[in-house]
Amino acid sequence: MTAFDHRKYRPTPRVPAFDRQWPDRDLERAPIWVSEDLRDGNQALLEPMSVEQKKRFWHLIIKVGIKEVMVGFPSASQPDYDFVRWLIEENQIPDDVTIAVLVQAREHLIERTFEALVGVKRAIIHLYNSTSTVQRERVFEMDRAGITEIAVNGARWIKEQAERYPEVDWRFQYSPESFSSTEIDFSLAICEAVMDVWQPTPEKRCILNLPTTVEVAGPHHHADQIEYFCQHISRRDCVIISVHTHNDRGGAVASAELALLAGAERVEGTLLGNGERTGNMDIVTLAMNLYSQGIDPELDLANPDEIVEVVNACTGLPIHPRHPWIGEMVYTAFSGSHQDAIRKSLKKQRPDEPWQVAYLPIDPRDIGRDYQAVIRVNSQSGKGGMAFLLERDHGISLPRWMMLALAPHVQAASERVSGELSSDAIRDLMFETFTREAPLTLVDYRLARGAEEGLNITLREGDETIKLAGEGNGAMSAFMNAWQEHTGQRVSVIDYSEHALGEGSEANAIAFVQLNVEGQRICAVAQDSDTVSASLKAMISAINIARDTSERGERSGLAALVE
Repeated sequence: MTAFDHRKYRPTPRVPAFDRQWPDRDLERAPIWVSEDLRDGNQALLEPMSVEQKKRFWHLIIKVGIKEVMVGFPSASQPDYDFVRWLIEENQIPDDVTIAVLVQAREHLIERTFEALVGVKRAIIHLYNSTSTVQRERVFEMDRAGITEIAVNGARWIKEQAERYPEVDWRFQYSPESFSSTEIDFSLAICEAVMDVWQPTPEKRCILNLPTTVEVAGPHHHADQIEYFCQHISRRDCVIISVHTHNDRGGAVASAELALLAGAERVEGTLLGNGERTGNMDIVTLAMNLYSQGIDPELDLANPDEIVEVVNACTGLPIHPRHPWIGEMVYTAFSGSHQDAIRKSLKKQRPDEPWQVAYLPIDPRDIGRDYQAVIRVNSQSGKGGMAFLLERDHGISLPRWMMLALAPHVQAASERVSGELSSDAIRDLMFETFTREAPLTLVDYRLARGAEEGLNITLREGDETIKLAGEGNGAMSAFMNAWQEHTGQRVSVIDYSEHALGEGSEANAIAFVQLNVEGQRICAVAQDSDTVSASLKAMISAINIARDTSERGERSGLAALVE
């Protein structure tokens, strides 16, 4: 047997057959959100947060809009105890926010927990003990009855302590820890025993939290567990079903989302998913999943950069650039076909219609991102990406034939640098490739309007001044006729495009021409103060490029002949 051998594992047992409903449901509302950043998230850090870092994180959680916050384990940690006291004594808990504290089923720990909460207006006491087969048999060496007795005693001690502080609005929560690996009938039985102690009512419901402490099966299996539990627990109207999913198989968000379909009403997680092993359920990701389906997540995620900055500062953990929804590069397209689809969709998107843009499931501006990073150009990009950047940043609208001509030059340049090209670099490359201001140069021109436009134009080539005159259907036609008469060169316009440039540009107009010069197709571009000047300069550039191309060809042919 090799070290990497699948035969030592067994699939997770299925939930007993029942009337499964969740696959046919759709989510319609946000759950009750619970932040575990200050407890579960903090516990998972190499260096736990200081009280000052916890304070900063607390303010972020409140700003985002989470209404239930697990603030720590005050009976087991002095920093947690001190933080709880700061929250209460400094009146840091808004009236619509409820703090929660975690405690094991031990009498002295429960007593210490209530001491930490003296003066609070409202709080959740979260009791837990492990229930899975492996925990029972290999950790606690107890049978089901022994494990149930631990939970019942803890529930009774909590109820007794709460009665000592009748002015506080206490809420009770119980977790059969390792629910994901616990036989479903035992999960039900132990929760029923706890409820027998607490006697919840529809007006004073208790919370039964069913955690995927270790993710041992797919999200569909977790949904089955939750729905089976919801269908078989007694006093369902007296209970809030909560889930706490971990990410061992990479399915924490999916497990929570399917659990909501299966009947869960409350979700515990952390902002950006920090937690034990591979992490907790990512609240931001699940909330944005809802948002993208037109469901109000009831959280303010309009400034994800602030969330990233605070989480990083308090935990020391970076965020992956491809992190769902808010990673630095999740709205960036390098692929040519993606860029083209995004560019065309954005042009057609109307402000008064539902969002319909290819490859962008939401409008990045909703969460503080702009279109600056949507399309970026590297060697994998196509003509659509570079066209988007030139239009967005420089107001240059490329005709399709110029896109095709420019694209291979952009790709070659990006391959040379082995990376990304900026819009400035693409613009400079376009003019470098398709503009030639010598040897033939425009000096001056005069255009006379009439039935046909007459053009008097002065050129310079080296030390020679060339004066030409011609007529035609516009300045370009007149120049082409004059040039052919002067040189005998066959020149015709294949295509042409011009437009004004926006404020802040070096010139007011840009022109693109595609000429046939003695059988060669030549593309050129020029810009100037007006469209006529830009057009004439573009034609002169095309003539210069044609000469340069012809000379290179002659030199290449001569070299081959010599060889």
